[in-house]
Amino acid sequence: MGLLAALAGMLTIARMTSAQPTYGQNYEMDAIGSCFIGGASAYGGVGTVPGVIVGAVLMGIINQGMSIMGTDQNMQKVVKGLVLLAAVVFDVVSKKKKS
Repeated sequence: MGLLAALAGMLTIARMTSAQPTYGQNYEMDAIGSCFIGGASAYGGVGTVPGVIVGAVLMGIINQGMSIMGTDQNMQKVVKGLVLLAAVVFDVVSKKKKS
């Protein structure tokens, strides 16, 4: 975990060409959204690494698309929240149907 966190920090610093303590802010929503989109359950259980990778790619596409379109930062947060909400609702509904 520490190794991956260090790698992510170095890649962020390389991308921004400087270091600031605020560069990692608001990545939490993307990480949580990637996990839920990738199939991790809100009620516990097992998620898969390939599923989380698919979720991360999807969140990256959403982020990049909204950035290219020039969407306001606040609206981007709303869209990401709605995507996360939809993933959790889908998880809850699918768990109810199984039981």
